[in-house]
Amino acid sequence: MAQQHTKSLRPRLRYRFDHLVAGGTAALIGWLALACLAVVIPASTVLVWADRGAPATLSGRLTAVWVSVGQTLKIGGAVGSPVYVLASVTLALVALLFVSTLVSLITTGINRRIMALRRGHSTVVEAGHTVVLGWSDQVFPVIGELVAANANQRRSAIAVLAPMDKVEMEDEISTSVARTGTTRIICRSGRTTDPTVLARVSPQTAKAVLVLPPAGETGDAHVVKTLLALDAAVPGPGDAVVVAAVRDTRNHLTARLAAGPGGHVLCVDDIIARLLVQTARQPGLSLVYQELLDFAGDEFYTAAAGGLAGRTFGEALLAFTTSSVVGLLRGDGGVVLNPDPGTAIAAGDRIVLISEDDDTAVPLDAAAFVEEDAIVTARPRTPLPERLLLLGWNRRAPLVLEQLDQFVSPGTTLDVVALGGETTLHTSPEAAAVRGRLEVSFHGGDITDPRVLAKLDVPSYDSVIVMAEPAPGTEAATATATATATATNTDTDTDTDTGTDDRTLVTLLHLRAIGEASQRELSLTTEMSDDGNRLLAPAREGADFIVSGRLISLLMTQISESRYLADVFEELFRAEGNELHLKPASDYVRTGREVSFATLVESARRRGECAVGYRLRARAATGPDFGVRLNPDKRERVRFGEHDWLIVLAES
Repeated sequence: MAQQHTKSLRPRLRYRFDHLVAGGTAALIGWLALACLAVVIPASTVLVWADRGAPATLSGRLTAVWVSVGQTLKIGGAVGSPVYVLASVTLALVALLFVSTLVSLITTGINRRIMALRRGHSTVVEAGHTVVLGWSDQVFPVIGELVAANANQRRSAIAVLAPMDKVEMEDEISTSVARTGTTRIICRSGRTTDPTVLARVSPQTAKAVLVLPPAGETGDAHVVKTLLALDAAVPGPGDAVVVAAVRDTRNHLTARLAAGPGGHVLCVDDIIARLLVQTARQPGLSLVYQELLDFAGDEFYTAAAGGLAGRTFGEALLAFTTSSVVGLLRGDGGVVLNPDPGTAIAAGDRIVLISEDDDTAVPLDAAAFVEEDAIVTARPRTPLPERLLLLGWNRRAPLVLEQLDQFVSPGTTLDVVALGGETTLHTSPEAAAVRGRLEVSFHGGDITDPRVLAKLDVPSYDSVIVMAEPAPGTEAATATATATATATNTDTDTDTDTGTDDRTLVTLLHLRAIGEASQRELSLTTEMSDDGNRLLAPAREGADFIVSGRLISLLMTQISESRYLADVFEELFRAEGNELHLKPASDYVRTGREVSFATLVESARRRGECAVGYRLRARAATGPDFGVRLNPDKRERVRFGEHDWLIVLAES
């Protein structure tokens, strides 16, 4: 019974207290004053009566109690005439009121300031910093690469603005980006589509602004609105490099108009489709781009022409021993990749090259290391028709077909296996378009079903492309199967479908089993959305993966650091112009003997190409480089075999 009484007493007391607090400020002050007096007066009485030196008379002790209460409550406790005591208490109460009010105001102001800082509403006072607008999975590789790019700077800053809690953003960044070095990460909370909110990250004084596409169907529209808000926040041409990304090709032109003439807008679908096709035709190319795009290895830089002014581009190819020359940055800002070797270098030009860092691009002639007797003339090679297999279908698949038709030899066949099958051919104008070189056949089937894959004779194909296909039954899968996403202008974002990578992993698991059973190495190129899933992929070491989120993040970061790189990558990714190739090293030098890399550069120069590296087949399955060596020292000696490759920049 006593226990039940205790349990029932607690709720009643809690209820009484809640009712007291709900009564308002006046009632709360009154009750607190009564409670204080109920404690102070008895305690003061006990102290006076317990004091051996206390007055002997009752009036004297009562006076002592009054003095003790006054000193405890800070109301003076003065002794004298009633008027004097009343005036003293009044002054003490007034002083207490004013001091309490002042303390309250100071406390409120400090708390308000702390809450404003916690909410991320204060203005960033920086100059030469990088601004990142928006929040998605791409923000982590973007910040990681910016930190790597700023590693050689004493002081740098990255300001992130997104509609998220500031503390939450800081926690996620600190978890995903382990080390920030000398770079400070500043987070601000707010809508990126509001010009007044954009002022919090000071875009007018930034060196670069990156606009990330958020996940969801309205992601591209959000990027366009952010670019318009940025234009309103920073009217007129600014010095900052503006880099944005949209997913759908239909929104690319709109975003470019919003970004203005000085902005750079990447189209995720278009770039991923181009890289899938290029890598499918040249296994290992994804590793080369990975090395070029991240700041951990060698990247594109420019160097002053200096003593090369008036000389030819062909002479410049061997003028840098520890850097690989690939083009010219003209005085008017135009970029020319792999120009004719006889092209003259003007005094205002800069040399575009691949180097470990900007301070390693030092002229040092390597012509003395060329071995003439090792250079050979390439054997003529006749392009042959190929058999290609495309597993899966999504919004980017029509772009892949379009790119393949530009690259492959006439008579090449492509078998497409997807959930839609023949329905895709009949309902998608892009899929059913007449092609000049590529013959396309559509087949219905679930690419995660081992019975479907077993019927295809996968090892007989020259190359296999696995695309991220939505799971059956989802809204995105329905749109993909009927191929009406383009025809009806319905934007279905496969990047946000978490099931796409899961299905891709299952497909790769079955393909690995097929390859092991046939004892053949399948030429696979795989599209994925999440770089974390790539680490789980059941594929051979060094396999080709095109991870859309990470790749676009790396591209945006590179362009934000050097705006001319937008033109460089634009030419590298399109079918026309120059692109990176992996060609047999036996077409350039004699195999079976050691030769200097300068010899390969000279051999490539005579064919109108720029040699930038090589890949050794014997190390193709061994990390971390998987046989890829980009920008080797031209004095370095290498022994090539019949199946090794030279990485060159050459005409498509």
